[in-house]
Amino acid sequence: MTPPAAALVFKICPAPLWRKAEANGVFFGAPVDVTDGFIHFSTAEQVRETARRHFSGLAELKLVAVATEALGPALKWEPSRGGDLFPHLYGPLPLAAVRRVDDLPLGADGVHIFPDHIP
Repeated sequence: MTPPAAALVFKICPAPLWRKAEANGVFFGAPVDVTDGFIHFSTAEQVRETARRHFSGLAELKLVAVATEALGPALKWEPSRGGDLFPHLYGPLPLAAVRRVDDLPLGADGVHIFPDHIP
């Protein structure tokens, strides 16, 4: 399979964990990332489903946009959900690779409200 030509990948992260990363200048991953041995990312097309499956009903989240070219060979595209290729980072995320951080609030219906730049 050929990896997508995504310029940005996205990480959904609890806000307190992201604040810790900002204070440290590096993100080592959420507990699930540490357990799995890589940081889980999603493309813009995958991130809404990731939020629904893994963060449903959770508030105080951040949506972190990361430039793929800044990650180099540590970023691997691997089959996951339904055979889709997902970006996985094998190593810590340097904050210099982050292009923007948005709040990911819950709507009144309990569904996350994504920023306009996410299709």
